[in-house]
Amino acid sequence: MDDTTARRLNDINRRFYAAIADDFHATRGAAWRGWERLLPHLSAPLAVLDVGCGNGRFGAFLAEHELTPLTYHGIDNSGALLDHARAALAIHSDMSVQLEVLDVMDDSLPDGQYDLVTLFGVMHHIPGAVRRLDLMRRLAACVKPGGLLALACWRFYEYPRFRERIVPWDADIAVEINDYLLDWRRGAHVLRYCHYVDDAEHAALVAAAGLHEIEAWRADGETGTVNRYSLLRRKL
Repeated sequence: MDDTTARRLNDINRRFYAAIADDFHATRGAAWRGWERLLPHLSAPLAVLDVGCGNGRFGAFLAEHELTPLTYHGIDNSGALLDHARAALAIHSDMSVQLEVLDVMDDSLPDGQYDLVTLFGVMHHIPGAVRRLDLMRRLAACVKPGGLLALACWRFYEYPRFRERIVPWDADIAVEINDYLLDWRRGAHVLRYCHYVDDAEHAALVAAAGLHEIEAWRADGETGTVNRYSLLRRKL
């Protein structure tokens, strides 16, 4: 995918989150059930990089499961969602919280390494197969020896209720296979770019990280299967 198309798709999603940040926060407060599978692999003290952290609910989930003291670094390209994260995490006194406006399309990931690096519900917003593979390599570089990288990809295209939201692309945009434009049906009428990561691509993403996959599962949503997870470990 060329840079012009990738930036156009990224701009679609920037506008999407700017328009629906409050509605998104109002409907995205609960922890994902799939996160519970991470708990046996985690222990405090814990340094976490949460990429695409949104309203910070994964940080709150860790604190509520007593994984403190906790150093939590959340990054997202939506300042409005980070404002919600800041308010939600302020009540957890045993957390050292850093929230940063950062777009993985344009910006480098933070320096340093972490016990846990997460990418939940973000990969479907990354335009271009090459960029998605590169992001996995960059994420892996942020993992400490012995640390973990947790990935969850939204499998929306497998469900009729999400396929019903697909709208046609404009004729002048050249997208890749499994790229879709979905409408939003709460509050403002806006569109979002979403890529469907199928089994073959998911395996390629895991391979690109160069880490050992120690567990994989499906969880979340009404069916308990809408996200596909992989948990990867860097060797000591």
